[in-house]
Amino acid sequence: MTNVGITGLGFMGMIHYLAYERTRGAKVKAICETQPDRLAGDWRSIKGNFGPQGKRMDLEGVARYAQFDDLLADPKIDVVDICLPPDAHADAAIAALKAGKHVFCEKPIAMKPADAERMVKTARKRGKLLMIGHVLPFFAAYRFAYQTIKSQKYGKLLGAHFKRVISDPVWMTHYWNADKSGGPMVDLNIHDTHFVRLVCGMPKAVQTVGRMRGEVVELFHTQFLFADPQLMVTVTGGTINQQGRPFTNGYEIYLEQATLLFDSHAAMPVTVLTNDGRINRPKLGAGDPVDDFATETKEVIRAVTAGKPSPLLDGELARDALVLAYKQTESCRRGRSMKV
Repeated sequence: MTNVGITGLGFMGMIHYLAYERTRGAKVKAICETQPDRLAGDWRSIKGNFGPQGKRMDLEGVARYAQFDDLLADPKIDVVDICLPPDAHADAAIAALKAGKHVFCEKPIAMKPADAERMVKTARKRGKLLMIGHVLPFFAAYRFAYQTIKSQKYGKLLGAHFKRVISDPVWMTHYWNADKSGGPMVDLNIHDTHFVRLVCGMPKAVQTVGRMRGEVVELFHTQFLFADPQLMVTVTGGTINQQGRPFTNGYEIYLEQATLLFDSHAAMPVTVLTNDGRINRPKLGAGDPVDDFATETKEVIRAVTAGKPSPLLDGELARDALVLAYKQTESCRRGRSMKV
């Protein structure tokens, strides 16, 4: 049994807790939170934009700490799950690694690439796993795309276009603060940047056009430039001011013998167009978002049990995604392509 301690009981901390309840071989043995009501199990104030809302929880058998150092000192904890605000990720993860714990940290890995590098180096030095919760490859539509690309069932990858656009999240504090959240590029569209890095490797340059809001990108379009000039990969993302705009994400992925399509806004389920004219729509399940996060936590436990980095949650991969997010921001600000 792998014992987990969660720090930060906001919405994502709650979702992780529920995901571990569905994960064989894992047990949440401790939580760390500064709000007394949540530490006592009253999670009714926790709300999010998907999945279940908070309720009263039975935390019998779960150690409860108001101080992070007390969680780190708990000898029963194998993995520290960090669901703190992004600007607290680096220091918390490094402290946990130095305390001899494996770390599973929500995305983004950190707010600055230099901090991400410190995290990666500390994990390497301490011989512990650093896993970052980029959940997109575990969502059914993207899991299907990743597995199809990796299997080369329809030949090699020729190109792709990804999109992720939301209305301005006026309910979120510090969203447009470059040091706290990073705006859409770091908070939202890093999902697609991470997926591009996962399936395509590291590009040699990025070319981004768009609008800035202060120090962060508001709305943008990026072309990723690879050593193979025929590999055409683009991402469109960010926010628009109209509050009626629903959350939209999707992709077109071009393979030698098929095209994969998905669009949440257009109500287009995952669709495969093959060279022989067929239109296939694979069955991907009911789509409970907690199940998708449970698939992610199962990968955490698999990696810890095997003692080997996860190819999907690896800290170096997440560091690269953050580097690319900042390269895109710089390209947008300067109005020219940026070498990676």
